[in-house]
Amino acid sequence: MEPLNARSMLDAATSAAAKPAETNFVERRRRLTPAALEVVNQKVARAYSPIVIAGIVRSIDFVLLSVVGIAVYVGYVMPHNGFSWVYPTEIVAVAVAAVVCFQAADIYQVQLFRGQLRQMTRMISSWSFVFLLFIGVSFFAKFGSEISRLWLAAFYFLGLAALVTERLILRSLVRNWARQGRLDRRTIIVGSDSNGEQLVEALRAQEDSDIHVLGVFDDRNDSRALDTCAGARKLGKVDDIVEFARRTRVDLVLFALPISAETRILEMLRKLWVLPVDIRLSAHTNKLRFRPRSYSYLGEVPTLDVFEAPITDWDLVMKWLFDRVVGSLALLAALPVMALVALAVKLDSPGPALFRQKRFGFNNERIDVYKFRSMYHHQADPTASKVVTKNDPRVTRVGRFIRKTSLDELPQLFNVVFAGNLSLVGPRPHAVQGKLQSRLFDEAVDGYFARHRVKPGITGWAQINGWRGEIDNEEKIQKRVEFDLYYIENWSVLFDLVILLKTPLSLLTKNENAY
Repeated sequence: MEPLNARSMLDAATSAAAKPAETNFVERRRRLTPAALEVVNQKVARAYSPIVIAGIVRSIDFVLLSVVGIAVYVGYVMPHNGFSWVYPTEIVAVAVAAVVCFQAADIYQVQLFRGQLRQMTRMISSWSFVFLLFIGVSFFAKFGSEISRLWLAAFYFLGLAALVTERLILRSLVRNWARQGRLDRRTIIVGSDSNGEQLVEALRAQEDSDIHVLGVFDDRNDSRALDTCAGARKLGKVDDIVEFARRTRVDLVLFALPISAETRILEMLRKLWVLPVDIRLSAHTNKLRFRPRSYSYLGEVPTLDVFEAPITDWDLVMKWLFDRVVGSLALLAALPVMALVALAVKLDSPGPALFRQKRFGFNNERIDVYKFRSMYHHQADPTASKVVTKNDPRVTRVGRFIRKTSLDELPQLFNVVFAGNLSLVGPRPHAVQGKLQSRLFDEAVDGYFARHRVKPGITGWAQINGWRGEIDNEEKIQKRVEFDLYYIENWSVLFDLVILLKTPLSLLTKNENAY
């Protein structure tokens, strides 16, 4: 089942909630319980995507088998018979068939990579089947006499030895990653009652599960809220989840509440959808049953998808490559311009050429963003507590020009290429004290922090549509958030490329709010 649209869920929650939810709960840091702080203070390793690992192993299998087959061909067949396209073609066909059979045998699972007997048995059987199939096709196609039997035998046994060696190395790596917690799906349960207890027991009863239950949260204080659920401690109230997920890695929020508790679920989702995590409803205790395809499964536990973390797995790899490759090329091309701008800034007024400012990054992390200094040094505003307005006396002569043309943003390419805390394209990183009149941005727009579910960017969908520069009314910040959410929910590499190509033109034609 497709996850629900974020904006439609927010609208539904707004109409269903009995009272308005607090809109500025993220910025005001909540005091977590001692149990939650104990989890937060634990050292957490960076997660590795099982989908990406499986994809890399498929590629290694194909390359490894191709190299073995070609090496045997070059070392034995070519010196006697010369070069022929028949062998390389057959080698590639065998390597592709092997990967397909391995996939059919279901051995591209991280859980199987940890083991040995099941993985080796399935792999040897599949590799043998591929060769039997190849021999059968060669016989019926009447070109078996052209194939060297010695080459065929050497390809089989050396290929098998290479695969076994690769799997032993992989087994060691995966087990080491598992010990470090890199393959765990760090999960919190919402619902500290009998339903939550059953869910925790069901998750822990599964073998080779990657689910690591950190604890449970509940919005009730009465006797129905248990202090522990099947050994999982209660870490706090639902309002604490956002702060908890900001301070430690959380991959999955799993609701143990029955679907009939619709109003309570919507109220909670309205607070939690701003997080860059998967959110699911457990269906293990619900009497209402949907078709099997409607569910996604955590082992054998059926769940209903509500929100998915944006830009994950291979999408994340593609965006990382796009940022590093295109960002490096852009940085090299921009270096002469940056040198001229830095010289102009230094000659125009005393002080450093670069200016560092704290801004919101991915998942509300505070990051340092570098820009060319556009204000007089003694009037610099690192927290952006006062909005820059038209004819602002704090802005220098050069500063007005580089702000109008966005040349002051060029040093952020260093953030993209070296620091990695910015992307080329994404929601613009606002200053942590950015305000609309006297209200912080998250107070002015409900769901504002949902922009931070992805890494911020130098340019973005909102900027090329004219929503950049001064924010002096509520519509401007609302439109920025609206366009940013559209970008997050419709991201693709092609979308990033389109935005990047349109940015220079938009800087010239849609800069009326840039001062």
